[in-house]
Amino acid sequence: MSASATPLTPPPSGDILAEVELLGARIAAVRAQIGRAIYGQQEVVDQTLITLLSGGHVLLVGVPGLGKSRLVETLATVLGLGSKRVQFTPDLMPADILGSEVLDEAPDGRRSFRFVPGPVFCQLLMADEINRASPRTQSALLQAMQEGRVAVGGVEHPLPRPFHVLATQNPIEQEGTYPLPEAQLDRFLLEVQVGYPDLAAERAMLIATTGAAEAKPVQALTAEELMAGQALIRRVPVGESVVDAILNLVRGGRPESSDDEAVRKHVAWGPGPRAAQALMLASRARALLDGRLAPSIDDVVALAPPVLRHRMALNFSARADGVALADIIGRLVERLG
Repeated sequence: MSASATPLTPPPSGDILAEVELLGARIAAVRAQIGRAIYGQQEVVDQTLITLLSGGHVLLVGVPGLGKSRLVETLATVLGLGSKRVQFTPDLMPADILGSEVLDEAPDGRRSFRFVPGPVFCQLLMADEINRASPRTQSALLQAMQEGRVAVGGVEHPLPRPFHVLATQNPIEQEGTYPLPEAQLDRFLLEVQVGYPDLAAERAMLIATTGAAEAKPVQALTAEELMAGQALIRRVPVGESVVDAILNLVRGGRPESSDDEAVRKHVAWGPGPRAAQALMLASRARALLDGRLAPSIDDVVALAPPVLRHRMALNFSARADGVALADIIGRLVERLG
């Protein structure tokens, strides 16, 4: 990080507006550095930054070759986070992620167990093709993602802070995969759909990445500044209208409590309270990303799909009628207007 960069520390007055402005300046620098390596995909970048500012984990869904791995590597560099990558395969075991105990023998013959940390002991973990690992291995991440620590041999080991999991999934190849259980999906703050870049972005990427020299991003934030930003997000005020919109959206997606006939007929299970928490935090982060002090209903509308699509499931009736989950979420969002 440049020695001339201004650290993200609260102003002496404790004025939240000044803190928001300072965070906004630092995030602008972060986005500029990410733009040196990631071409197009602005919505993907913004939603990923929203997730990190909210202190959560993100599930990146897209076909191979769209820059998901490159995005994670770039974020680690720009945010100053220690990162590791795990390629999930069917033969991957929990110990390959969490670590294991090994038996050490001292020169005097005494033996003792020593814990060897696994790749999960980092600040930014890329879980590549997470649905290719067995459910046993997938569940090994549950405690780490939710509690920030792991237990091995009856001893708990805290993970570094901050700790974020950026997992990827290929939506096309499903042979030899294990769909993530609902409990694990709910741990991801957002499910971000990664699509193909537009023509201008793909042209810029093609020229920039096949030349003799390629622009490299540099660090624009520190881990401490990121955690300070995460704490600031939770202090951002939220209006009653936004709270009501979040509750109406989430509760309206549950077939047990919804007054929408399409939801009651086509939804097998709806979003739980963690969806409302995700919307509240993510809406605050999106507002700050845009330089606004408080979130609006527009933030809730924009974030409804990435928050809800992995927290809801359709039943057989929906598939028979040709109803997609995006249609249901669209109906819920329209009611907010």
